[in-house]
Amino acid sequence: MTAVHRGPVSRLTRRTLVRANGCGLFIRRFLLAVAAVASLGGLMDVAAVAPASAQSFTYNPLPPRAKPPKAVNDNQMLVQATEVDYDYNNSRVSAVGNVQLFYNGTSVEADKVIYDQKTKRLHAEGNIRMTDADGKITYAEILDLSDDYRDGFVDSLRVDTADQTRMAASRSDRSSGNYTVFENGVYTACAPCKDDPKKPPLWQVKGARIIHDQQEKMLYFETAQLEFFGVPIAYMPYFSTPDPTVKRKTGFLMPGFTSNTPFGYGVEVPFYWAIAPDMDATFNPRITSKQGVLFQAEFRQRLMDGAYQIRVYGIDQLDRSALAGQPGDKQFRGAVDTKGQFALNDKWVWGWDGVLMSDYYFFSDYRLSQYRDPLGSFLYLPTDALSQLYLTGVGNRSFFDARTMYWLSYSGNQSQVPIVYPVIDYSNVLNYPVFGGEFSYKTNFVNLSRDTAVFDPITTLANTNGLCTTVSADPLARTPSQCLLRGFPGTYTRLTAEAQWRKSFTDPFGEIWTPFAILRADAINSSVSNQPGVSNYLPAGDTQALRLMPTVGLEYRYPFVNVQPWGSTTIEPIAQIIIRPNETYAGKLPNEDAQSMVFDASNLFSVDKFSGYDRVEGGGRANVGVQSTTQFDRGGAIKTLFGQSYQLFGMNSFAVQDSINTGVDSGLQRPRSDYVASAAYSPNSTYTFSVRSRMDEQTWNIQRFEAEGRANFNRWSVSMLYGNYAAQPELGYLTRREGILTSGSIKVAANWVVTGSARWDLEANKINQYVLGAGYVDDCFVLGLNYVTAYSYSAGATPPTLNHAIMFQIGLRTLANTATTSSSGGGLQ
Repeated sequence: MTAVHRGPVSRLTRRTLVRANGCGLFIRRFLLAVAAVASLGGLMDVAAVAPASAQSFTYNPLPPRAKPPKAVNDNQMLVQATEVDYDYNNSRVSAVGNVQLFYNGTSVEADKVIYDQKTKRLHAEGNIRMTDADGKITYAEILDLSDDYRDGFVDSLRVDTADQTRMAASRSDRSSGNYTVFENGVYTACAPCKDDPKKPPLWQVKGARIIHDQQEKMLYFETAQLEFFGVPIAYMPYFSTPDPTVKRKTGFLMPGFTSNTPFGYGVEVPFYWAIAPDMDATFNPRITSKQGVLFQAEFRQRLMDGAYQIRVYGIDQLDRSALAGQPGDKQFRGAVDTKGQFALNDKWVWGWDGVLMSDYYFFSDYRLSQYRDPLGSFLYLPTDALSQLYLTGVGNRSFFDARTMYWLSYSGNQSQVPIVYPVIDYSNVLNYPVFGGEFSYKTNFVNLSRDTAVFDPITTLANTNGLCTTVSADPLARTPSQCLLRGFPGTYTRLTAEAQWRKSFTDPFGEIWTPFAILRADAINSSVSNQPGVSNYLPAGDTQALRLMPTVGLEYRYPFVNVQPWGSTTIEPIAQIIIRPNETYAGKLPNEDAQSMVFDASNLFSVDKFSGYDRVEGGGRANVGVQSTTQFDRGGAIKTLFGQSYQLFGMNSFAVQDSINTGVDSGLQRPRSDYVASAAYSPNSTYTFSVRSRMDEQTWNIQRFEAEGRANFNRWSVSMLYGNYAAQPELGYLTRREGILTSGSIKVAANWVVTGSARWDLEANKINQYVLGAGYVDDCFVLGLNYVTAYSYSAGATPPTLNHAIMFQIGLRTLANTATTSSSGGGLQ
């Protein structure tokens, strides 16, 4: 730049925007110096607790300044100030009065900036504010640094980072170009109070000294304390932690505490090992008061196309007598758990899950993570662990999945759990028409085996007298009213292939016609072990079967639309006729995947109403109903459906008893099915109501009824589900079931929420499960307290037992998040 010389000092006495060239060196050095100090504040994303003499963190906003010009990224400097002075005698350059510097996305504001070429020091003072390209803002009153940025100090430092964390210090000193010491440092992740910015935040951490070693990328805290609303509640004399720029670093993690009767009290001290950028390991020994040290380790590695992990556990038990007579009565116990998934390309993935244990009580006795529910409360304990190897592919109109599965039973009934060697599914919809319609096909292959039969006594008499395993003189004269055969012993192989064609067209009267044709074939080979009682349900020995099911049908719809000033109504009669032969081998083959059967309005027009491939619906059938939809112009809609199904000819598959009575008591077992109906009403986005029911076709008695309502407002929400289900003695439900399940939440204040849910058994007239909770959530703090009661199915324990648990959670953003659970009842000691 060019200036008018007036003696030894040159001055621009009005606000000037200067494109710095000759004086750019000192400004660049100044910016880099401030950036070096500001980056330290940005590191303060972690802290801990202990006493200190620091002042409380307050927020004192600076007065607004002029907007900076658009970012300059051409390595040119922009300087804006009231005056720029050049003192050639003393070799000093000064920018005075509302100084603003802009360079490559970074801006610095101060009252005064001085560079002394003789002492090679940079000095800034008065309302210093620096904003970097990432949005981090650094405030200070005085900054003084050598021009090589190795030594210096900053007074009254405050840093606001882009992730809404804040740090302040009365003074910051830098030495040796590597160490920075923050005196009387204060850290918080909470925003300042809008009504009173000088009020202490919800929580803050104060440290008498915070030392940052940039070479090691470590932060060292001396005499720190944790405060809530300005009140100290916890102290720590010293601790260290990696600075936030470090994503992974070897070291000890936060300890944990737990307790359970088999091992007493335990403390865990995890150690994390960052082996390489793509792999790490965690060693987490648990020191217990009764059984010694439980070793736990986890190894993880991420590869180019996926990731995998392996966990191992092991303990040499000191007191086997605490588990006398139980599966855990062993000297050594342990387990291995692994999982992984890899992508072959953008459409195909393969992976595995695997669990291997010394005994099925191991995860339960030591309350390991694999045995917990998602809340970590052990209230809803799983019944088995799944090991599998799978390959999955997804196309635009196709799907493939193949997997082998092995369930490890937590209840000890391993011989009753099947092994699925593979199950393979493939489906595809052609992207071009065939005879003017849509053509699709699908296949399913399964091969499984089971060692021991799984009987389900459905009456008290059968359970006490052992009728399930009583061999009848007539091999097929079973006792279906006493027992069900949930799983057969032996091996079972089935290959299913199905092709389907359908086409819809609309005639000149607006009627919609949809003819369809389906051809399905099943090749089955079963080998049923002749264990006691099994022959009452299935023929023992080898059975080979070829089951064909050709189907043709026609679906008819005729929508009538009535438009009114308030909205429109569409009434649509629907009729469906299906022609096919009888189901072959009905009730004479194993049924593993079609055991669930619920007939309601959702599957009224399903061509095959069985839920799996092991059963197939046969015989002629007609499904008829009427559907109505009303749409209101001001919002809201009502949708209803009512219908019935008829067995036209041939054998009714739902009237045939198989080993688990699938279809019996379903409402489809008679020539005229029960009536099914549903209605849903949504007046707006706040309320939704729905009703589903099934009525006896002769008496109109309610066989199944569900009513559900939901409301969701800004501050509160509530939902309620009422269910009423008639007795189904053929399926083991000897009495009517009736109950209410409800839940709700209310926002009692800006950050406080109260929640609750309950299940009321109306038949027994008692509430057998409920949850009550309260929580506080804001941008920096989480507090939760829940009381839960629920039934748990502990390993080897029958019948289920009622458990009570209190769960407490507290979280400080960027610092810590912890939860603890206290349980009682059932198997939880």
